[in-house]
Formats: sequence, structure tokens, C-alpha cells
Amino acid sequence: MSSKTRMYRAYKTARRISFNDDSKFIIFSDCHRGDNSFADDFANNRNIYFHALQDYYKNGFTYCEIGDGDELWENLFFKDIFEAHHNVYSLMQLFFNEGRLYRLVGNHDMVYKNKRYVEKNLFTYFDKITGKDAALFPGIEFTEGLILTHETTGQEIFMMHGHQADWWNYVGWKFNRFMVRVLWRQLQIFGIGDPTSPAKNYKNLIKVERRTKRWIVENKNLFTIIGHTHRPRFPEPGDIAFFNDGSCVHPRSITGLEIENGEISLIKWQISTTEDGTLKVVRVLLEGPQKLIDYKTE
Repeated sequence: MSSKTRMYRAYKTARRISFNDDSKFIIFSDCHRGDNSFADDFANNRNIYFHALQDYYKNGFTYCEIGDGDELWENLFFKDIFEAHHNVYSLMQLFFNEGRLYRLVGNHDMVYKNKRYVEKNLFTYFDKITGKDAALFPGIEFTEGLILTHETTGQEIFMMHGHQADWWNYVGWKFNRFMVRVLWRQLQIFGIGDPTSPAKNYKNLIKVERRTKRWIVENKNLFTIIGHTHRPRFPEPGDIAFFNDGSCVHPRSITGLEIENGEISLIKWQISTTEDGTLKVVRVLLEGPQKLIDYKTE
């Protein structure tokens, strides 16, 4: 199966939801939430991420996590991740209970394509206080794609993780997962990263972006948002409508895409120092806001 076929299948099988100019979305990917060990890249930014997500919850945003939310290559069991970042999942649970959480499958959490695995691990969790199972994300579904359709203009915003354009991380994900667990996780101690990751392999990154752009052009410049490469992308109107939200494992910062008031923005959350020496988490606008309609093609 070619990358074109995989991307087209993600589009055809995508969950579809309608939105309007009053809708608010925050799009993150590549959180790689781990077990809070030396290999947990998310641990360094977890306070930034939690503060940002809490702000979005209070302000009525819908959270779209477009793959690689949980690091299930390095970690065998979701429960270890859940226990390490319980506060994060409690916050995500608030989004879920209000119908404001959508999650896509990425290569590092490809096991979520297995509905039985999801039901066993994510529907409930064991509450150590009560000694009983409690609801976590009962009935949650993971898809490869998500499409937002504007109620008035009919414009489509298509989201997928992006590993569909990466043979090694889509077809060969089980082999890569094995290598990460037995080799690369240990080598992280010495600063050696996984060479199969497009975030750490520039040649692979360029291939993924080139294939994705080609597919977008062949599909009438469809407005498309991915993650996977960890490299933020925010095109100008008239260019190829290829967006990337970046990742939540940048050094000392996280990046994402906001959709609000019919506009899209690329943002970064980071820790900043005030004049009196106080540290605080701040939101920085990197690109935009740009009207979504400016990217619409007939």
C-alpha cells in the first residue's frame, strides 16, 4: 500500500464534525507521555502542557490530539504512563466528559487501533483509594483522521498524524517499537536518538513532508494538519495548505495550532521570567492569526 493510499484511507475513514466561527479548537500532537523516567521526553514539559491545557479547558476549547499522545513504544503498559501523569489524564477526562476531546492514532500509539486494547486500558482505571475500577474514557474511539467541516462555507480541515507518509513508521511500526524498547531507550542516556524518527532524521523528515504536500496538491490543496515530524509549519494563503502543529517535546516549550473566530494561529507555550524573578508559563503567538477561508479553494 502506497503512502497516497494510506493518506486517502485516513481521509475517507475520518471522523467528521461540523464547526462554525464560534468554535474553538486546540491541536496538539506528539506529547509522548511516558513513565516519568529518564526516557520520558514529556516529563520536562509536563507543567507547561498542564497549564496550557487547563487554560484551554477553562476557555471552552475542544482538544484535538492528533497522534503520539502516549509513548507506547518505550513503555509496555499504559497504566505506568497513567500513574506518572495522573493529573494530565484527569484534565483530559474533563474534556472527554463534555464531548470536547478527539484523539487520533499515531505510530507510537498504534496499538490504539485495537479496540479491545483501548477498552481494556482506557475505558476504566483502578482507583487505589476506593479499590475499584473507575471510569476514565468510557467508549473513547481512536481514528486515523479527523475532519472539521465549516457549517457555512463547507470548508474542510483535515487532520491526521502524518505517519501515513512514512513507511517505516506505519507498516514497520512493530519492528521500530521493538528496537526502541531493546536498544534506543537505553541509548537515550548517552544522547543517541532513534534514527527511524523523522524528528531526529532530517532526510526522513523531508521525505514525509514532500509526500504529504504532493498528496495535498493532488487533492485540490486540501487544508491538512499533521504532526509526526515535530517541525511546526504554517503556510501563507496561496501556498500548499500544509500545516504542522510541532510537538509537546521541544526543549523547554510546546507548540500547537489554535482555531478560533474562523482563524488559525501557531502558538508556543514556554516558561518566562518576570522582572522580579518569578517564573510563569506564557503563551507566545508565532504565526497568524490567519483566516481559514483564505485557504479555501473551489
